[in-house]
Amino acid sequence: MADSLNRLRGRAAVDRALGTAATAGRFNDGDLRSILDHQLFHDGPTTASRTGENHSLQPGTGGWSGFGQRPPS
Repeated sequence: MADSLNRLRGRAAVDRALGTAATAGRFNDGDLRSILDHQLFHDGPTTASRTGENHSLQPGTGGWSGFGQRPPS
């Protein structure tokens, strides 16, 4: 696929997109084409952002603290 995209978009653009894909860990079908499209139309930062283990959008497990306990009567 990268060879076909090289002919359509140019080697420099595909190399940049492959670097972004590797940094972001994006290797599913269509990811390279999606990254190329984004870089072509939005040309934002060349470094991908990834969340660390210290940040999460998950609310946590506090809601499960009363699980299995009888409600007060």
